[in-house]
Amino acid sequence: MTSEQLEEYLESILDIETIDGIAKTSAIAKCLKVAPASVTEALQVLSEKGFVHYEPYKGAKLTDLGREMAQKVKRRHRLLEVFLTDVLHINQENVHDEACKMEHTLSDETECALCKLLKAPARCPHGSLIEACNRQVESCSSCLEGEGTVSSCTRDEPLLPVTTLAPGQKGTIAFIRGDNSVVQRLTDLGLTLHTEIQLIRKAPMLGPVEIAVRKTKLAIDHAIADHIFVTACKETTG
Repeated sequence: MTSEQLEEYLESILDIETIDGIAKTSAIAKCLKVAPASVTEALQVLSEKGFVHYEPYKGAKLTDLGREMAQKVKRRHRLLEVFLTDVLHINQENVHDEACKMEHTLSDETECALCKLLKAPARCPHGSLIEACNRQVESCSSCLEGEGTVSSCTRDEPLLPVTTLAPGQKGTIAFIRGDNSVVQRLTDLGLTLHTEIQLIRKAPMLGPVEIAVRKTKLAIDHAIADHIFVTACKETTG
């Protein structure tokens, strides 16, 4: 299995798993337009490499390693879609396929430069959220406004978009997407780095997001919430 094929499989499993909870062989085959037998063989390889948990006749789920890689590819894909749309003005009908061809060849350095060029966009042209990078930075200012080489150190814990938290789930703000003006705007709302917050509810169709912070409830616009990433708080048992 080539690295490109591996990434395509992981990306497809991520998409299916997000909707169905588990990626069945038939769903992967339909998504990638390959034979079910080929999917079964690929899942066995991915399982041996530690990228998925695979059970015959049930399906596959990404491991932490597989999810990290899939999200990295997905982030590159969506950044490329923004670039192709906003900078190169490629026909919308071709944007997805063009991004698919390019996403596997992008280096970490080029991905970082592309994100800087695009001013750290929050969503792709199709409205899907772009994940935060995995560099050990607390906001995009380190890249957008900093000088010199950005640290290549990666985070110890995975980041979660605050909008993916379940109602009642808590998280600690670990990264803010955007420049200093975004950081200041969130600071004015009391949403600062290292602050614990709790998601109360999310309105459908990208409606307002209600969160609790410092014993206060805030209803914030979904576009603002897109800038906030957290590390999930571990549940404590009494």
